[in-house]
Amino acid sequence: MINIDITKQLHGSDGFMDLDIKLNINEGDFIALGGESGSGKTTLLRVLAGLEDAKGSITVGDKTWLNAKESLSVQERDIGFVFQDYALFPNMSVKQNLLFVSKDKELAEHLLEVTQLSSLKDRMPNRLSGGQKQRVSLCRALMAKPKLLLMDEPLSALDPAMRSKLQQEILSLHKEFGTTTIMVSHDPSEMYRLSERVIVLDKGKIINDGNAKDVLLKTQGSAKFSFEGELLDIIKVDVIFIAIISIGKQIVEVVITKEEAQNFTIGQIINVSTKAFSPNVT
Repeated sequence: MINIDITKQLHGSDGFMDLDIKLNINEGDFIALGGESGSGKTTLLRVLAGLEDAKGSITVGDKTWLNAKESLSVQERDIGFVFQDYALFPNMSVKQNLLFVSKDKELAEHLLEVTQLSSLKDRMPNRLSGGQKQRVSLCRALMAKPKLLLMDEPLSALDPAMRSKLQQEILSLHKEFGTTTIMVSHDPSEMYRLSERVIVLDKGKIINDGNAKDVLLKTQGSAKFSFEGELLDIIKVDVIFIAIISIGKQIVEVVITKEEAQNFTIGQIINVSTKAFSPNVT
């Protein structure tokens, strides 16, 4: 269990505000952290990492990371941090970047194999694509087998196809290592796909906290429309099948037939159209 009870004064776009966070997170959870820019998401990650100070307390299991008397250094906290800008050592090869964290060659080889980087292990960062650099960054963060993995919009600079691929790799590694993960994201489909719990901040305060479906789903009646979206999930409720679809920056649910549920594939781009209140999904 991770217990967070912290306060910190921040200077936002509208002047000073207080970051005031009280959270309990179960071990092994995947948390998506959302909210507008300047709401305190990145600062919260940095406080957890020990990169910024704050008042209050942070305990991870039976170990205290922060209280009124002490604050553990970054090196003393059992964390991995994946930055948006990769932060790789430019003078080290892919494998050397990993072994800098830990000399566990077997683990390094395993991570490179899982993320399909084995053939690039001797390549320097300046010869890698953005997606490859992000995979190296993720592997390096996991080399220390951290209790807490922090990710600050790690996929925001990548194209949609690469984002989708890395999302699956992040999820599989999260499950394999049993790491507690907190990820900042502005992408509702990414949050829905990866997280078990979504926490939304606004002006330093938690304004929403719940499972991804309850927090993200925004289904409203509408007039005639036709949109393309990505099929995220199909849920069966009694005898009804419901498609969860990402359209733009929103996630909606649409009732579909049993035949449609059998024919559709998760991740498929589908068309959602309606006349009055009778949607058709094709």
